[in-house]
Amino acid sequence: MQRPGPFSSLYGRVLAPLPGRAGGAASGGGGSSWGVPGSHVQPPGCEQSGVLGGASRTNTNGGEASSVLPGASTMSKAEEAKKLASRAAVENHVKARQLILQYGLTLSDLDRHPEIDLAIDGADEVDADLNLIKGGGGCLTQEKIVAGYASRFIVIADFRKDSKNLGDQWHKGIPIEVIPMAYVPVSRAVIQKFGGVVELRMAVNKAGPVVTDNGNFILDWKFDRVHKWSEVNTAIKMIPGVVDTGLFINMAERVYFGMQDGSVNMKEKPFS
Repeated sequence: MQRPGPFSSLYGRVLAPLPGRAGGAASGGGGSSWGVPGSHVQPPGCEQSGVLGGASRTNTNGGEASSVLPGASTMSKAEEAKKLASRAAVENHVKARQLILQYGLTLSDLDRHPEIDLAIDGADEVDADLNLIKGGGGCLTQEKIVAGYASRFIVIADFRKDSKNLGDQWHKGIPIEVIPMAYVPVSRAVIQKFGGVVELRMAVNKAGPVVTDNGNFILDWKFDRVHKWSEVNTAIKMIPGVVDTGLFINMAERVYFGMQDGSVNMKEKPFS
């Protein structure tokens, strides 16, 4: 019998207290991300964001992003939630779609459910203000779209992702999704504006760079100092050729950290 880990009980704690609207949807995951529109739940999508189960490792981008993917004990919580209310799951990545279908949840999308009650995802790093770095698994744009259209966005991660400042724990840089023809000028522009080093993310199991689900490239910006991340995020997104960044600023309202001893530590967004 599988012993429930902190993430399986954690998922129940996150989902149970949240009121749902009949006919709504949800999203959850990290590398996998889940969204619940109107009472819908969205499961994990990409590599580094997973929300529903035990920790696992994937290696799709030249580096390893720690992910939380659904475990049997966790998915039982989703099954219970499904019985309590009509819920649909919105995918934000190919892996999320596979998991939704595998566990018998109702597959939906933002065309049918443009409003999501709750999105649950993971993160590569979380700072003291609950700003996030995401995109270690390569799905940052779709994850940000789902999180941005959710009424509530909650993150589940392990204790290694908890930092005072971005960059304290995560040293692989901030992912930037770019149009392929623009990756060289975008790289130069980021370095000129903010310093550091920018690298084109190369694939592991094929020749050439990583290509996202949107057909784009990913740059990893390894910054050399702490910045005002809201300003940096806006400035980078204004560079021609940039699709989006892996900076999730002022989006997460709460983060649950699975601790080394099996306990759970919760942090809420500080009042400004």
